[in-house]
Amino acid sequence: MGELYERATLCVMVSGGGSRRGSGSGGKPGRRPAPARKPGSAKNASGKPAPRKPKAPEVTASTPPPLGPIRLGAVPGATPGKWIDIWNSRAPHAPLVLMEVTAADQHRALVDGLVDVAIVRLPITEADDLHVIPLYEELPVAVFAADSHLAAAEELDLADLEGEVVVVPADDVLRAQVPGAVAPRFAAPADTAEAVAIVASGVGVTLMPLSLARANHRKDVDHRPVRDAPRSPVGLAWLRDRTTPEIEAFVGIVRGRTAHSSRS
Repeated sequence: MGELYERATLCVMVSGGGSRRGSGSGGKPGRRPAPARKPGSAKNASGKPAPRKPKAPEVTASTPPPLGPIRLGAVPGATPGKWIDIWNSRAPHAPLVLMEVTAADQHRALVDGLVDVAIVRLPITEADDLHVIPLYEELPVAVFAADSHLAAAEELDLADLEGEVVVVPADDVLRAQVPGAVAPRFAAPADTAEAVAIVASGVGVTLMPLSLARANHRKDVDHRPVRDAPRSPVGLAWLRDRTTPEIEAFVGIVRGRTAHSSRS
């Protein structure tokens, strides 16, 4: 009887001990293991998803370096305003300095480094050391007093100037030969502006490119195209051994390249 009681007690103890879940050595219930987190579901202390870090901006290796200043020479009458405006819009942090150079000094200005690139009258002397790009040819005109009989015509020929006193300034760029012209009895004027002042007084006629006639316009003078007079070619020039990225950029603008076009 006592043996049966001991066996029954043992069975109850074994079955009761196996019914407890996760009991530790102290008999206390254990905690459930935390579920594994899914990738990308990181949370901060408040339980909300942690914000993603912004990506660093990408830097392209093709971005050109900033350009430096450039000195542009221009002969009297040249009008590079359009090209300068384009330069300023594309390279606002690279100043362009416009400097006037005379046709007589245009080569020296480049050689002495007074300018980096120049709009010049062609032909330019000693051009072997230069890169020269022809740009356009200017129309020749005759300038005379506003009340001259020459104003009656819409256009003139050199033959129409026969018998006229032809005033040739020291800075003349046309080198026009007028058959039957009368030589002045006074010294050649120093420049085009002085020649225009002389013909404004009613003495003779002077020939020049249209741009110079416009630059030296006065109310007491007029001008007409001369069909068979030599034209005045204009070009862009710079020294071969001083070609810089700034010059290449300006040449591209003059040639009509867009900001994204290649140099080829």
